[in-house]
Amino acid sequence: MTSTSADRPDTTDLTDDAFLGGQLRLLQPRKGYRAGVDPVLLAASVSARAGDTVLELGCGAGAAMLCLATRVPGVALCGIELQPDYAALARQNALRNGIEAVVHDADLRTFPAEVKAQRFNHVIANPPYYGRDKGSASLDPGRDIAFAGQTPLSDWIAAAARRLAPRGCLTMIQRAERLPEILAGLEGRLGSVVVLPLAGRTSRPADRVIVQARKEGRAPFRLLAPLILHEGTNHLADRDDYAPQVAAILRDAAALTQFN
Repeated sequence: MTSTSADRPDTTDLTDDAFLGGQLRLLQPRKGYRAGVDPVLLAASVSARAGDTVLELGCGAGAAMLCLATRVPGVALCGIELQPDYAALARQNALRNGIEAVVHDADLRTFPAEVKAQRFNHVIANPPYYGRDKGSASLDPGRDIAFAGQTPLSDWIAAAARRLAPRGCLTMIQRAERLPEILAGLEGRLGSVVVLPLAGRTSRPADRVIVQARKEGRAPFRLLAPLILHEGTNHLADRDDYAPQVAAILRDAAALTQFN
């Protein structure tokens, strides 16, 4: 798949946004796809150590991989991003935060030779939440591609499996309704699957999941207790009501202890 000028985000109007309590600052298109809580939670889930190699599929402006590198200095980052302007932003964001990262403009189904020659300790991904047949079109093409991609989840998982080193780990965040699709894609490729449901409040069902799976993994499937993002059963006031564990992740770059 190639990206045309019509697919590219408008990066002439950018915002400068603070993540992790200001430890990380990211330039993002004001009207394009904008990173929120999900890539931060994804990064917090990765059990990386200094010296580990990390590949992010569909890295956008770099939120997830740069949040990970802020928490774990010394990881070696590589990003793949279909949309060239987002890839350029990821490079710029890495540079302005003093983080080393190599970002390729590429489709995850046709890796550059440099990436094909590598194996990674971790692959992370925040794939589009809707298949093209179910996603609603956005007025912004970059946002549309980010939320309703044309690449099946099975292709994301297959690409990750090919790039993982032995015992390497895939970590992915996705809508809960697509969990069966993820599990089907993992079958025969990766094992030791762990699923963490994410629910907005105790009164609500989980609407997203974080999934980890390991190359050559043999451990039984594990379904963890849900992570509740907000305190209370309902939103009662216009204020920050994140649960303490989630607040520590978002503000202090804490690890998500269920995986670390």
